[in-house]
Amino acid sequence: MEMMIEFPGGARVDAHFGSYTVMTDQPPAGGGLGSAPTPFALFLASLGTCAGIYVLGFCKQRGLPTDGIRIVQRMYNDPSSGMVGKIELEIQVPPDFPEKYQPALIRAAELCAVKRHMEQPPAFDIHTQVVETVV
Repeated sequence: MEMMIEFPGGARVDAHFGSYTVMTDQPPAGGGLGSAPTPFALFLASLGTCAGIYVLGFCKQRGLPTDGIRIVQRMYNDPSSGMVGKIELEIQVPPDFPEKYQPALIRAAELCAVKRHMEQPPAFDIHTQVVETVV
């Protein structure tokens, strides 16, 4: 997979891949307009939405309604590093959700590819390449 990252102006940075454009911006305090989420917020949201895809798939496979199901994601900072030290995903289900499926629902969310990549991070290769300007 390849993505093209571009700088459309201000503090915006956009990623283009396939037929999609993911826009990011910084808040006004960071020099942006706050017109889109920050890259880090999108990164964190990708975890919860990825887990959500697996929860949704689990329910659809079993004909279980998803009304009243939601995931609350909480991030806890590590004071020594200033980075996120713990991420909690709480799958909230309605009272009539079958109790027998709750452990399996957790296992389904744990299959999230974003979570698995965070647990076994890829190697990074960051470098520059001189190219002719394309207009």
